[in-house]
Amino acid sequence: MPGTPASIEARAALRSAAATTALRLLPGHGVPTARHLALLAEAELPETPVVWTDAAALSLAALLAARARRDALAEGAAVVARYFDDVRLNRPASLSSGARSQLCASIGEYCNAIGWPQAGARFGAEALLFADTDETRYRALSVSALGHALNGEYLTAETARAAATELFGARGWEAPETAYLLLLAEALIASSRLDVGRLLDAASEMRRVQPDDPYWGYAARAIEVMAMMFRRDLGAGRAEGRRLLHGSRRLSSHRMMRHFLVSVVSDILVAQGEYREALSTLEPCETPEGHGICFSMQRSAALLRLGRDRELLLETDACVASEADHCLRTLTPLLVRRALALNRMGFTRRAHQSMETALRLIVRTGCSATPFLMLPHEETRALMDTAAREDPELADVLPYLHAALARVATPDAEARSPLTVARLTPTENATAELLLRSLSLPDIARERGVSLNTVKTQVRSIYQKLGVAGRAEAVEMLTGADA
Repeated sequence: MPGTPASIEARAALRSAAATTALRLLPGHGVPTARHLALLAEAELPETPVVWTDAAALSLAALLAARARRDALAEGAAVVARYFDDVRLNRPASLSSGARSQLCASIGEYCNAIGWPQAGARFGAEALLFADTDETRYRALSVSALGHALNGEYLTAETARAAATELFGARGWEAPETAYLLLLAEALIASSRLDVGRLLDAASEMRRVQPDDPYWGYAARAIEVMAMMFRRDLGAGRAEGRRLLHGSRRLSSHRMMRHFLVSVVSDILVAQGEYREALSTLEPCETPEGHGICFSMQRSAALLRLGRDRELLLETDACVASEADHCLRTLTPLLVRRALALNRMGFTRRAHQSMETALRLIVRTGCSATPFLMLPHEETRALMDTAAREDPELADVLPYLHAALARVATPDAEARSPLTVARLTPTENATAELLLRSLSLPDIARERGVSLNTVKTQVRSIYQKLGVAGRAEAVEMLTGADA
């Protein structure tokens, strides 16, 4: 009950935990304790003060950082709207620069944790603007680096990461005070470059600086699963990804890392030809605010390989319509996959525009290879070449884009099936995949958004190229290839 010795003692303990944690969010003072983070993560958030003071700002900074670090994210973006209008406090403030910087950094850390990296990067920049010491500058740079990396702005992320790392070394702070956010940014930058060695170094560094923290350990192992996928150790990556997602260790993990793992497992399933299982894996997943992980984008890879092009476009229409609110890192591969689907359906101009936009984004944000993950190699390369043909900016980097595509798309050796041996066109490939489903020809026409006569013409061509007399033989051949 309020006013009892027990309740007074509990409130005092909470205030003490908040004050200590706020101090330890900055390097040079030790790290927040697990006990304090647990207490603060379950504490009720305060009402918006009439006037913001340093004490109120630092207390909220501690509460939000604890929620981010202990995965207490149920209230989502509503927490931000409760206190801020854009990056401006919605009540008058009488704050020192340092307190304002710390509050913005914690809001940014929380936004990154819920999968809203655009806001995370924006609050990181605001924290940097008001940082008045090396300690607050380091924290602001760490938040900014992860926000930009999550948003696919790898050049900006690398600049912030390098500045933070240099500052940390110059000040000689203790290794355990290394920012978790900075190591996650390092892993994302490495993955964009398909740099397996750098990925594994980031995972090793996590274990070195915080060997006893289960959240850090889970993240390190998730990063190693990503490395397994890049080096084509698909069986091991799939098994370890499943173990992490369904084992007891998930109870001490961050939602962001679980979402990354689901995405990696679905990519591995697509690489192994298990397209329907990939869709089943993704079925219960809901995309968070900001689309830092976009499950519509993840589903599009499997839908593309199944030839369900119309469904792919419907699945991703809302993402394209809300471009300003969509994470750039997940929007770019989505545009590539939509381009392939549009091209198959005969919308050539729209396909070229979508591919050109995606390629421009790739070039201007750091030339990431990940937008090409698990795509059909020859089909993607042909459309890429067409889109880049008349653009000097894209033509100059086309050799790099070709090399990136070759590393992460489905290799020709894995794609040799009756469909590819028969040299079917992309449109015929898509129709052939639909023949495997229990759909009538009119149903296939509706699925692909074309006329029945068009489907009949495509089916006759498929039968001729496969050397079969009818659908039953074609299905038997195609099913045998899948097996």
